[in-house]
Amino acid sequence: MGERGMKLLLGLVVVALSSAGYGVVGLNIWPMPKSVNHGKQSLLLSKNFALDTEGSKYTDSSSILKDGFSRLLDVIQVSHNIDENSTYYDHSQLLKGLHVVIFSPYDKLQFGIDESYKLTVPSTGNPSYAHLEAQTVYGALHGLQTFSQLCNINFSTRIIEVHQVPWIIIDQPRFLYRGLLIDTARHYQPLPMIKNVITAMGYTKLNVLHWHIVDSQSFPLEIPSYPKLWKGAYSPSERYTMADAAEVVDFARRRGIHVLAEIDVPGHAGSWGVGYPSLWPSPTCQQPLDVSNEFTFKVIDGILSDFSKVFNFRFVHLGGDEVDTSRLNKKGLNESEAYEYFVLRAQKIALSHGYEVINWEETFNHFGSKLNPSTVVHNWLEGNVAPRVVAAGLRCIVSNQDKWYLDHLDATWDQFYMNEPFANITNSKQQKLVIGDIEQTIWPRAAAAAERMWTPFNKLAKDPRQVTGRLAHFRCLLNQRGVAAAPLAGLGRAVPVEPGSCYKQ
Repeated sequence: MGERGMKLLLGLVVVALSSAGYGVVGLNIWPMPKSVNHGKQSLLLSKNFALDTEGSKYTDSSSILKDGFSRLLDVIQVSHNIDENSTYYDHSQLLKGLHVVIFSPYDKLQFGIDESYKLTVPSTGNPSYAHLEAQTVYGALHGLQTFSQLCNINFSTRIIEVHQVPWIIIDQPRFLYRGLLIDTARHYQPLPMIKNVITAMGYTKLNVLHWHIVDSQSFPLEIPSYPKLWKGAYSPSERYTMADAAEVVDFARRRGIHVLAEIDVPGHAGSWGVGYPSLWPSPTCQQPLDVSNEFTFKVIDGILSDFSKVFNFRFVHLGGDEVDTSRLNKKGLNESEAYEYFVLRAQKIALSHGYEVINWEETFNHFGSKLNPSTVVHNWLEGNVAPRVVAAGLRCIVSNQDKWYLDHLDATWDQFYMNEPFANITNSKQQKLVIGDIEQTIWPRAAAAAERMWTPFNKLAKDPRQVTGRLAHFRCLLNQRGVAAAPLAGLGRAVPVEPGSCYKQ
């Protein structure tokens, strides 16, 4: 799969570049909702802009909605809002709050949960409250993100304005799985940085953090069942406790984001033997894991048992790519048989812990018919794998490296935008088996892919130049919210070529 990395995130920039202007006027919502209708009038936000949940079946005992609303107030800079006791403004233009009705009383985050919402903002004429309806609290969180993009600061009056009212927005995602991979095994990242990534994922309505947490280079995660494993970390200070992992999972959950944990076996596991050398085929051959050693599978079982107490997503990623089969201790099998034996046995262990398994595409290419029918095949190498996977009746995550790998700095945002997961898949039943994804400096190119995964196909631009201005506006919005999104112009992680407005990059 090549190096996947968070290191590139550190190279993102927040200052301006380029002299080419993209403009900021018009419908600046990202990703584009399924259905949008708007008018031509404007409203002003009250300084006491409030949350009203009367009539909602969701009691918010865990404060997910309340916290989401507090984050909304932070990003729209509520301190700039108008005092409703002021006599200088027409109170028929004052928006006093947001009325949120959620129909489901439950907030357990499950794969495939309803993420739809309907947002209405009235026109002038004593409007009082905007209205947000959603089946679940997680759909409501998406609605809050959209509402935040309708709010604009007028720096002449120091007031928050909502332009183009009335608004009627009906929205839901195109794909159930909209993911972003971070690799903290090759490049350790502290918890605050991981949380920053999760926060920005919420802005773009991505919903799966694929955490490539261990690899050959390091094993930074505590595994209570086998405590010597994290001796494979780069250093004692570059580690994650299980409590750290649980904190990441909870932080993400409260934003409607799943955490997919990955152990890439048997090939990307050289660090495992630092604490348990018997996992290596020999002292001079440190990977792949020793398929002939029963202890290998006991360790995998222990890891997944510990995972199941923290990583409660339906899926676990078991890797399976880039295996040097010539170095397998073969247990009396030939090379291909040993590879197949290892992957299928690891799958059975994961299934015994209640997980469904995701594997990289090499497993499908070598023995696709032998994979468990619930397997999700993760495409990363070629552009024509997904059609073959879904034709075989398996689900597929698309993140082909030539288009959706963020560490490929020669891939520009418009290439991300135009990469279509349904390419060469015309059968509607097979299309349902493509569940989504993007991979590894992150913004704004990941945002371009995020719209591809959220917005209905018939609402997507056929030419990326049609959305350049809107994405430039969203990139500036990310900057304003503390996300170091790079300029649109140039290649990935490009630095500014000259001073200039954020909106002209």
